Amino acid sequence: MNLFILVGSYLRSRLMNTLLNTVLLSLGITVVVFIVLAGRQLDEKVSVNTKGIDLVVGAKGSPLQIILCSVYHMDFPTGNINLREAERISKHRLVKKSIPLALGDSYQGFRIVGTDTSYANLYSASLSDGGWWADDLEVVAGSKVAQKLRLKVGDQFASAHGLTSDGGAHEEHAYHIVGVMKATGTVLDDLLLTNVASIWSVHEIQSQPDSTREITSMLIRFRNPLAAIQLPRLINSTTSMQAASPAFEMSRLYTMLGVGVDVLTGLAIILIGISALSVFLALYNALKDRRYDLAIMRAMGASRSKLFLAMVMEGSSLTCAGTVLGIAAGHALIFLATAVDSEVTSGITGMVFYMEEAYLLAGSLLLGIVCSLVPALQASRTNIHEVLAGN
Repeated sequence: MNLFILVGSYLRSRLMNTLLNTVLLSLGITVVVFIVLAGRQLDEKVSVNTKGIDLVVGAKGSPLQIILCSVYHMDFPTGNINLREAERISKHRLVKKSIPLALGDSYQGFRIVGTDTSYANLYSASLSDGGWWADDLEVVAGSKVAQKLRLKVGDQFASAHGLTSDGGAHEEHAYHIVGVMKATGTVLDDLLLTNVASIWSVHEIQSQPDSTREITSMLIRFRNPLAAIQLPRLINSTTSMQAASPAFEMSRLYTMLGVGVDVLTGLAIILIGISALSVFLALYNALKDRRYDLAIMRAMGASRSKLFLAMVMEGSSLTCAGTVLGIAAGHALIFLATAVDSEVTSGITGMVFYMEEAYLLAGSLLLGIVCSLVPALQASRTNIHEVLAGN
C-alpha cells in the first residue's frame, strides 16, 4: 500500500475542504512573509544608505523630513541653508568630514543632486562608462537612471523644477552626461550627480556673493563620540540651521510604523491559528467517513503505525501546501508593491529569500503533525471487528 497515493486520494476526495484549509493558512503565511521581506530589506536599505552619515544639517523644520530628503531622497527639502554658515560648521573641530547637497531640480522624476565627489565615495561608487564631472552642467548618472531613461555618455537634457516631470523646465541650461555609475545598491542608483555650481548656474545665482549663496543640506561625519552630544545642540541653539540624526529619526519612524506591523502580525497569527483548528477538525471529522476503509485496510494487513503515519502525512501535506502557497504569494505581493510605488520601494525585491522562510516551512510541518496527532491516534486504534460488525 503506497501511502503517498493513499494520502493524495484522501485529499482529492475532499477537494473543497482541502482548498479551503490550504488558502486559509496561506493568507496568514503571506502576511508574515511580506513583513519579513519588506522589514529585512528596509533595514538593509536604511543601513547601507546611512553608512558614514552621523548627522544631517538642514533648514529649520521637520528633522524626519530632512533625513528622508537628504539621505533617502524621498521627500522635499525643508528649505535652504546659508553656504557660509554651513561651511563654518564643517570646519568645527568635532567634524571629520562634511558633504554639501544642493537639491531642487530633477529629470523625468529622477533627482539632480549638486555635491562633490566625496558623496559618490561615501558609497564606494565607481564608473561603468565615462568620467566624473569636471565643469559646470556636467552630470554623472546613476545606474538605474541610465537604464530606465536610456542615458549614455554624450546625451544632453534640460532639468525640471521639483521632482515631477511636468515641472517648469530650464531649457536654456542643458546638462551633459559625462559618466554612468555602476550599480551600488544605494540611493546613488536613482540620482543624477553634478557639482553645486551647476545648480546655482541653472537657477542663475552663480553671480551672487558667497554670503548669500545657499545649499539644501550638509551630511556630516563625527570626529569622535563626543560630537554626538555637543554638535547637534550647538547647531540647533546657535545657528539658523537644524541638525537631524539619521539613526534617531529612523528609529522614531520605525516606532510609529511598529503599531501597524504588530497589528498585521497579530492578524497573521490569528489566521494561522484558525487554519490549524480547521485542519484538525477536517481530519477529525474525516475519521467518521473513513472508519470502514481503515478497518478494511487493517484487515488486509496494514499496521497501526501505517494508518497513524497516513493521517499525519495528510495533515502535514495540508499545512506545507498552505505555507508554500503563502511564501509564493508573499513574494508576489512584494513584486506588486514595487510595481505600484517604485520610488518608496526602490531597492526592495521579491527575488530574495531569508532563513525565516525555511523556519516557516519547518514550522508548518510541525503544525501539521500536531494537528493530526489526535485523529492519527484514533485511526491507528480502529477496532476491526467492531467496525466490520456494525456494517
